[in-house]
Order: sequence, then C-alpha cells, then structure tokens
Amino acid sequence: MFQIRNNHFIDSSGRVALLRGVNLSGSTKVPCIPAGATWNPAGFQDAVNVSFVGRPFPLAEADEHFSRLRAWGLTFLRFLVTWEAIEHAGPGLYDEAYLDYLYAVVKKAADYDICLFIDPHQDCWSRFTGGDGAPGWTFDLLGLDRTKFHAAGAAFNHQDCGDPLPKMIWTSNYGKYAAATLFTLFFGGNTFAPQTTIEGVPVQEFLQGHYIAAIQQVAERLREFPHVLGYDTLNEPSQGFIGFPDANQIPFEFASYGALPTIYQSLLLAAGYPQTVKYKPNKLPLPSSQTVVVNSAGLRLYREGVTPIWQQNGVWDVDAAGNPQLLQPDYFGQVAGQPVNFDQQFFAPFVRRYTAAIRSIHPDALIFVSPPPAEMRIGAEGFALSDEAGLVFAPHWYDGITLSFQKYLSWLGVDTAHQPVRLALGRKNRRRFIARQLGAHLERACRDLGEAPVVIGETGIPFNLEHGRAFRTGNFSAHVQALDDTIQGLEANFLNFTLWNYTPDNTNARGDLWNDEDLSIFSRDQQTGSGDINDGGRALPAAIRPYAARVPGEPLTTRFDLPSREFQFTFRLNPAVTAPLEVFLPRYHYPNGAAIQVTRGRVQVDLLNQRLEYWPDAAESIHTLTLRAA
Repeated sequence: MFQIRNNHFIDSSGRVALLRGVNLSGSTKVPCIPAGATWNPAGFQDAVNVSFVGRPFPLAEADEHFSRLRAWGLTFLRFLVTWEAIEHAGPGLYDEAYLDYLYAVVKKAADYDICLFIDPHQDCWSRFTGGDGAPGWTFDLLGLDRTKFHAAGAAFNHQDCGDPLPKMIWTSNYGKYAAATLFTLFFGGNTFAPQTTIEGVPVQEFLQGHYIAAIQQVAERLREFPHVLGYDTLNEPSQGFIGFPDANQIPFEFASYGALPTIYQSLLLAAGYPQTVKYKPNKLPLPSSQTVVVNSAGLRLYREGVTPIWQQNGVWDVDAAGNPQLLQPDYFGQVAGQPVNFDQQFFAPFVRRYTAAIRSIHPDALIFVSPPPAEMRIGAEGFALSDEAGLVFAPHWYDGITLSFQKYLSWLGVDTAHQPVRLALGRKNRRRFIARQLGAHLERACRDLGEAPVVIGETGIPFNLEHGRAFRTGNFSAHVQALDDTIQGLEANFLNFTLWNYTPDNTNARGDLWNDEDLSIFSRDQQTGSGDINDGGRALPAAIRPYAARVPGEPLTTRFDLPSREFQFTFRLNPAVTAPLEVFLPRYHYPNGAAIQVTRGRVQVDLLNQRLEYWPDAAESIHTLTLRAA
C-alpha cells in the first residue's frame, strides 16, 4: 500500500501519506475467558484454558467500532495481539479459533478503508508478572512457580494485591526478578545463561524461536490483505538485567515505584532469602526514601530440585557455611571484558531475525521497530539497522507527569528521558518542549534506521485524572487541553501516530480492564443512548481534527487552533504528482461546512465522506490551504 522514501510513507500516486489512528485495544491484554480483567483473580493462574476470542471486540460489534473510527478520521490502527492469545496451550500448540477470529476482524477493517499493523503486545513480559504478553509456560518450563511471584517479591500483580492498585506501580515489574530474568534469557540467554536450556534447546533459541513462530502464524493468516501494512517487533521490550554494570544497583529505578530490590537482592529473593529493600511511593511531591521487608516467609520460586538460573550460571552461590555470596557483580554489564551495548549486540540481531522470518511469509511487510522506552534504557548507542530496508521507527511518548501522577499541569513540562530532569514553565513553553521531544525521534530514525518513517506507536492521556473527577462532573476540559498539547507536538513534526487507545469495553470504574489504566478515547459509560456516532467519545474536540492525509509534495507547516477551529496547512508542490492534496474535513468541527481559502487551484468538497481535495496550480511552488468554521 505504501512505499518508503525520505522518511515518509508514499502512496501509489506519489503523495506523502500522513497517518493517524489508535491502538485497538487496551483490553486485548487480558483474555475473555476467564474474565481476565486484572482486578479479577478468578482463574488467574490457569494459563492453559484461556481464550482471547472477542478481543478487541465481538465480531458482531465490528461495524459499530470501525464506522466510528472512520468517522473520527482515525483510520490507521496499531492492532494488538499477544503471544499468549496465540500459543497459550503449550509450545507449538496454536489457538486456531483465535486465529480465525483475528482473520475475520482484520478482514472487516478493509470495508472501512482502515489500514493497520499488527502489534505483538507485551508489558513486563506476561500477565503473570503484572503485565501481559507471554504464555505462562515460559515460566513453567524453567521450573518457576508462578503462584509465588507476588508473595516472594518477584512480581507485583493486581490480581494478588487487590484494590486499590497503586497507580503506575506495574512498571516496577520490569526491574523485578521474574520479568527481568525472562527478558535477559529472551535477548541474551546465549551470552548470560549458557547453562540454561528448555527441552534440551538453549533458552534464548527456545524463547525467541517460539515467539517468532507464533507471530508467523498471524502473518500466514493475514498476508493476503493489502491493508495490513506490517508487524511491530515487540511492544516496549526490556533489556532485563543486560547492561547494568553492577548487580548491587536497582534496575530502572527512575521509572519505578513500590518495593525496589537491587539485582542481587532479586536473585536472593527468588532463592528464598528475605530482603530489606528500598521503597518509593508514587506521590507528589516525592517523599523521602523508605524501606520494606520483602519475602519475609522465605518462599522459594523454584520447584524442588531446580537450581536457580543465575546460581546455575555462576552469578552467585552459597559458601561453605551456606550463606549466599555475589561472585560476579559485573556479570550483566560486560561481555569478554567490554561494556555491553544492548541495542547493537542483542536487540538489533533479534530485529534482523524477526524481519527475515516475517518476510519469509509476507515479503513486502513493513517492520515497525518498537524500542525499549527511553526511561528503561541504559548504554543506548543506536541500533545500526540502516542497511535493513522497509523498517519503520515506532517509539512511544507520554507526558510523564500526566501519565504517572494522573494530574494535568498545563504550566509544567518535564523531560523524563534525560538526567537530570529538565523543566519548562508556562503552557507555551510546555508545548514547545513536547514538540522538541517528539522531534528528536525523527533524528534518531535517520541515525539508526536510515530512511525509516516515524510512527509514534503510543501516546495519549489518562482519563481518570484527579481520581476520576470528570466522570462525576462531566467536565473533560482538562483532558481536551492535555490531548491537544500532545497532538500539537505530533503535528508540528508531521509525525504519524496511533493514540493509546480505543477500548470498546472501557468503563469509568475499571478503565481499560488492565491495571486500572484508563486512556481510552471511548467508553460505554460516556454513552447517552443518543445513537450519534460520537456518543461515548472522550476528549473528542482534541482527538478529532482536520489534517492533511495525502500531500502532493513536501509538508512544510500545519496548525489547528482548537478554540477558533482554524486549520492551516502549507506544502511545497511536487510537480510530478498529479493527485490532489487530500484533507480530512470533520463534521465534528465543521457541521455547516468550512470557509476555504487556497493559494491557487481547484477545490472539491465531499461533506458526506468528510473529505476535501485540492488540485494546486503548478504555476505556484508553495501552497497554503486554510479552513475556518462556516
């Protein structure tokens, strides 16, 4: 459907395509059977008898949701699947009913001229480690007892801790034993765990091989669809313990809350040794550090007769008196005496392997490279993948304060990706700050991936700001402002994006059904029964907006002023392109049409399909289109 040229998607007419849409959907992280919302512990530990058929929505609802997204101009989907949904029953045992369902839903999207890419989603490795993604057998085959993860401090699960769930505490799981160990094995098992095998196969090969084979099953089903543009590599992957120079440090401390053990403390907790660890509450202003005792019962995570993985591989052992001792504090920080570069030594080879595997089935598939989040990366020096064709850089960006503390401070901007943290005061400076941060992704795409376009795979705002005040008052003005701030930054850099998220079964009480997150721009609880296509939408004045979807030349400037509803777009005409500028003209903002001003040329408006086309006069090089409310 699209070619890649000069960091842009190019359509069949030679126009630059600017894509925007949503992630579908947040609740895809949890199964339908058993009722998989993270607050519900019933059936949680049954990792085999699960079904994701009905995620993101029952097939009977497809027309409703796709027509709504089409009406909102959000016609580019990051379509979530999980490894668990495909292969939960055991290695090589694929859920054919789910694959059939997936085929039917994706096929339906084409009826609404919606294009998409598949996102094999994970957070913190698995549902059993406070997130989503990998099947339960990835732990079972290593001799780990999933039922003890929470109590032993190896993971923090909503299902086990009950309500209320401390906000954004789930991210701390990236630094805890269970998830960090599995990520280390997945990306670096050959290097860091050569003594560890599964069914006689080196652990890295076993885990990577099964993951890739599962996504190949999806590619086999969907390769016939031209509106399936490609496949994400792996959502927000983590380097695990890889790259940390000292096992006595806390991994990913800046982005974590709650109990924060060091790497070595995590290894001891898994072996049944209670530990006193640092504790960091998620509050503003941040309180002074506290401590807490973890795994006071001395629970051992490994089944009887199984040697802990990192003891087996020589990171630590017990002395003659039976006391644990750290043997190699720099074990994860260097290879052959040289500092580790996770991006180049471990992540890039995975991307190459994954790309080759997917293209063996879907030869023209684009591969969307989702890097580790900036706050969860150390020693990053670039992926060195510029020789690989057909890659798309797909990082994520969120306003850290708004997301982490569920507060919108219009006067404060924070860059959490740099140390020390940088601040911007005032809304105008805040917006400039956001635009600069987002623009940096373009520079990185050119550096790491060559001509790769950028798709911000996730960005958005929480709707449960201030403990869900808007659900009680009906006033979503803060959410509109917050989302407008973000999209202004995206537009300033001509970035393609998919908002996080659209969840069809979102509720005000439980959000997106996963760890009490609530970032969906749609909720059944906001529906009034009017039957209007916009019924149930949240922050729609910011989410729905005019934009240039296809540009016959080089985009130069774009701006949508929400209060006045004035839209202006400027581009440099490519005389070789004869197709028109195509603009999404939303009825939401222009119910009576729009007053249109152009530099020189012919304009055609299709109000029914919310489309404006402008054929610019080739006598002019620079063209501007302006829309004002009629």
